[in-house]
Amino acid sequence: MATVQAPFGLLEAKLSAPVSRVGTLSKNDVIARLRRASARFVSVVAPAGYGKTTFLAHWGEADSRPFAWVALDGRDDDPVVLLRYIAAAINRVKTVPSAVFDALSGPAVSSRPLLASLVGSALTEDEGPTVIVLDDLHLVANPSCLDVLAELFGYIPAGSAIAVASREEPRLPLARWRAQGLVHEIGIDELRMDEQEAASILDDVGVEVDAGELAELTARTEGWAAGVYLAGLALQAGGTGPSNDTVLRFAGDDRFVSDYFRYELLSRLPADEKRFLLRTSVLDRMRGDLCDAVLETADSTRVLEQLARTNGFVVPLDRRGEWYRYHHLFGELLRDELERSEPDLVSALNSRAMNWCVANGLPEEAIAYGHAASETKAVAGLIDALALTVHYDGRMETLEEWLSWFGEGEIVQYPALAVYGAWVCALTGRPADAERLLALADGATSTIPLSDGSATIEPWVATLRAHMMAEGVEKALTDANAALEQLPPDSIWVTTATLARGVVHALLDASDRATDDLTAVVALAQARNAPEEGYLAQGQLALLAARKGAWHEAGQRADAALTFVDEHGLGDVSSSALAHVARARVAVHEARSADGRAALARTHRLRPMLDHGLPWVTIQVGLELTRAHLALGEATAARTILTETDRVLSLRPDMGILVDDARSLREQLAATEGPAGAWAMSLTGAELRLLPYLATHLTFPEIATRLFISRNTVKTEAVSIYRKLTASSRSEAVERAVEVGLLESSIYPPRANLTQEG
Repeated sequence: MATVQAPFGLLEAKLSAPVSRVGTLSKNDVIARLRRASARFVSVVAPAGYGKTTFLAHWGEADSRPFAWVALDGRDDDPVVLLRYIAAAINRVKTVPSAVFDALSGPAVSSRPLLASLVGSALTEDEGPTVIVLDDLHLVANPSCLDVLAELFGYIPAGSAIAVASREEPRLPLARWRAQGLVHEIGIDELRMDEQEAASILDDVGVEVDAGELAELTARTEGWAAGVYLAGLALQAGGTGPSNDTVLRFAGDDRFVSDYFRYELLSRLPADEKRFLLRTSVLDRMRGDLCDAVLETADSTRVLEQLARTNGFVVPLDRRGEWYRYHHLFGELLRDELERSEPDLVSALNSRAMNWCVANGLPEEAIAYGHAASETKAVAGLIDALALTVHYDGRMETLEEWLSWFGEGEIVQYPALAVYGAWVCALTGRPADAERLLALADGATSTIPLSDGSATIEPWVATLRAHMMAEGVEKALTDANAALEQLPPDSIWVTTATLARGVVHALLDASDRATDDLTAVVALAQARNAPEEGYLAQGQLALLAARKGAWHEAGQRADAALTFVDEHGLGDVSSSALAHVARARVAVHEARSADGRAALARTHRLRPMLDHGLPWVTIQVGLELTRAHLALGEATAARTILTETDRVLSLRPDMGILVDDARSLREQLAATEGPAGAWAMSLTGAELRLLPYLATHLTFPEIATRLFISRNTVKTEAVSIYRKLTASSRSEAVERAVEVGLLESSIYPPRANLTQEG
């Protein structure tokens, strides 16, 4: 089978089911029942150490269907990362279209958690049923991650399934799925061991006990696999054979586990092995040279290989014997004991791990270890160097989590982080937060060198101020010039600052100066891989040409802008609306109705994300949409859009020639009689924001929670959407929105089990 190469980095070890050990529990009777069931969602929920992962691995070996496996960890708590791993896992067992991976690449995906539907559509391809396994789902707590998983479930066809292993019941709409007979649940009772299975585990450890001791141990552990295994390791380490007293003292109740672990197992191990286990427990993944760096030793590869052979809690992550991890329960017990016995050493161990990751090209892992070590300064420098890479990779929530580690008192010491945070907020519809963060950075002195070599943070702040235009276009021009005077020639911000100056010149009706700056931005964007600046410059040049009546040039510029957008997968980034609306204006002028309406629909989809954070984009898009709909005789849509544009102008009243443009359009609309045409395009920004959620599994109360609005507001907006789309139901509204282009048809294919409620 030919598979598609994913255009983003993944840890291959997370995409393979664990290799079953001899003697581990297969639970053949439970697996047999599961294979007979027709459930599309299988939930395996039990505390740590009950063999959830092992059970799923044995099921995969016994089932004829291919299993797409993802071993989750805390770094998957980002919907984009989660979807990428799921898509990559599916791609291992059936071909996933390259368009799916393209859609999951780049900054556009951060605003499209509903791309789960696109991943789900790959499961409906006629290549036979598949089981998707998500191991350790409890490590993923982000509500948006659970939303994409629930959305993905809507596309699971008959014969296929999603199976999850978790320590707690997932916060998914299980009650609804149960009522539809779609769920099969496995818990402690099904996973609990009997005496024969306990004896098999002890035999694998190399320990023999008599029948009475076996019965007592099984009863005391209440069939808890990890408890039996811990007891076996303790008996093995004792070296004097089984002790009835040792067996009887073991209790499966987790109040006693740590004490048992400490006194019955660790106390019996050789000192060097105990030291190795405890001090490497800070590591998420282990390999020989990493452990050597953390322990300041030189023999870790041999030790890991030996532990992998003798200790079932040391899990190989690849077949080459390079990477390992501890069983989660075992790792937690080791870390707890390390914190108790050597608390002063924990930070140093994490610092050494951070330094090794930096030296070995693993900066994101370095950030995690540095955060654990409270190496605030080092972490700030790593985030500064990596922030734009993560942003362009679409992992906005990962970047925001990193930034959230720094309180206001700390962030003023690392103002680069405040600028990155402000930039993210400005791009994602949170202008108030952007202004607050920018104020924190303004005038602050960085305690670390800035990644672009700037002497101070001021040119960074000035660049972003120039784009936000809170004090009008003249002040924005001053800010842009000041930034360009202070930035090093190779700074990442030079292209962004030049774009701001070019836009300001355009708004001041200095078209020649604007053209010079914007043309320079196009060249810089191509040379420095800055696609957002590239399409914004070309889009602005297209609008300048249209204003002069140079429609052929306007068309060329609009096409060039969309080339930047399409080649880098940026079609759903809010600011790409400028490129789409430029295409729409040219097509409408040239009477290419189909092309014009398609480009208008693309622009409308992005309207909910536009606000006064980047007012020059929002206002120009609104005015150009108004012109296009007026040209098409669609006064209703034009009025709706201009009303919303005027709200932004009221917040940013000093916007140069755009103020007169808005006044002129108001006069044209006042002279236009009655509403006409394109009722669907008259959806407000709030209604467009709600529209994609109507295509999901979420109920109205759940949508209200996601959008931070009341349930009544959701119902009111939904009714308005139905009316404007001439639909009588939620599903019909979605179908109509797809028909007119307000929802992307490839993103909302037919669902296998539509479970929407109002």
